[in-house]
Amino acid sequence: MSVLENLEPKRVFHYFEEIANIPHGSRDTKRISDYLVNFGKEHHLETYQDEMNNVILIKEATTGYENVEPIIIQGHMDMVCEKESDSNIDFSTDPLSLYIDGDFVKAEKTTLGGDDGIAVAYALAILESDQLRHPRLEVVITVDEEIGMLGAFGMDLSVLKGKRMLNIDSDEEGHFLTGCAGGMSLLADIPVARENRSGLKLNVKITGLDGGHSGAQIDKEHGNANILMGRLFACLKEQLVFSLIDFAGGTKDNAIPRESFASLLIDADDRENAVSVIEALKIDLKKEFAIADPNVTIEYDFAGESTESALSLSSVTKIIFYLREVPNGMLHMSQNMKGLVETSLNLGILELQDDQLHMVTSIRSSVSSRKEDLKERVRMLVEMLGGEITIEGDYPAWEYIPDSPLREKIAEIYQEQYHEEPIFEAIHAGLECGIFYEKLNGIDCVSFGPNNYDIHTPKERLSISSTERVWKLLIAILERANEIR
Repeated sequence: MSVLENLEPKRVFHYFEEIANIPHGSRDTKRISDYLVNFGKEHHLETYQDEMNNVILIKEATTGYENVEPIIIQGHMDMVCEKESDSNIDFSTDPLSLYIDGDFVKAEKTTLGGDDGIAVAYALAILESDQLRHPRLEVVITVDEEIGMLGAFGMDLSVLKGKRMLNIDSDEEGHFLTGCAGGMSLLADIPVARENRSGLKLNVKITGLDGGHSGAQIDKEHGNANILMGRLFACLKEQLVFSLIDFAGGTKDNAIPRESFASLLIDADDRENAVSVIEALKIDLKKEFAIADPNVTIEYDFAGESTESALSLSSVTKIIFYLREVPNGMLHMSQNMKGLVETSLNLGILELQDDQLHMVTSIRSSVSSRKEDLKERVRMLVEMLGGEITIEGDYPAWEYIPDSPLREKIAEIYQEQYHEEPIFEAIHAGLECGIFYEKLNGIDCVSFGPNNYDIHTPKERLSISSTERVWKLLIAILERANEIR
């Protein structure tokens, strides 16, 4: 039995549940892409699929709309796969376990994939219908948006005729996005050396942090577990000698890491010193994050004496130096738009490998020169420690366009339906709109969507009532596209 079958709009939630049953994390999009292609063929749509698994579905205009400017409907098919530590889901094989909690659709102990599965569900419900009136619809569904907008970068858009685009990748109803930050993923590798060392094994985990989207929620002052682990290492180094066996934290560069794990070797005589340091820092963190992360804590246990392949003391010092000196979090606020974060950095993924510390960091800025300057700051730090960096998914900012007939019509329809003024704004998170703007030599674009809270975390929840209201708004925009000047 379907979990969502009694929700409205029925066909939207029907497709949302079908999408949730197909694994579709970033870099694992072949199955969901093929599903979309099969949908296109079954509904006799003009269908395109490229080697990256991007999909374009085109439906011609209904009677009376043949001469109306085509509308591009755009979203992405990949999702951020985050789960609670006690969840046994395998995102590569298992469906999401959906359930309804009041006005919300949630997934059991995992991210929901409302970002951006709801865009895909909206699009399929629209393309399926023979009751709606609309211009030519060009539905563009990209892959790997969550790991640097790779699909949008690699996509051939030459089949598109539209110059007006509805991007459905926003998560706050009534807030319409007209600009966003540019960004990049910075991969850093710092060499380390190992040697056989003996001592008392200490396992440490920083946990209880709320995490969140590294763009939309970077201003909420949530703790970064990887950075906090570096702080713990620095505190320990002041009181005792230790080495590292393992160290890892975070799984996505665009998600603020909620947990970080490390295994250390210490002298057995330093057991009480280590406990004192950990407990003291735990108290400090509880005070510092009382509002932003009230559940933050440090868990630890001793696993007996052993001999392990552990880092040399000089390698430990390099790691501590990097984590204490690397910029992280919100760095600059916009001088042009009150309350908007301009520049930030998030150390989202960290993994201690055999011979190197591997890290992936998300850099964002609405000012391209500051984005480049931040990249160079990190590069200098990494290279000073003997490492090197690689850049992936360097995407442009989407700049505000003063004259937007599409924005004017959306504002008019919104006021009629909601009896209030819409909010048009820019965000610090990245959107594919800037890439499409450049590739299509300029488009009139607005991004919006239903209320979807705590994206990129297992607390993600999609509002049912908001999904229905935004559906009605979306349909009205398409049916009144002939009124856009």
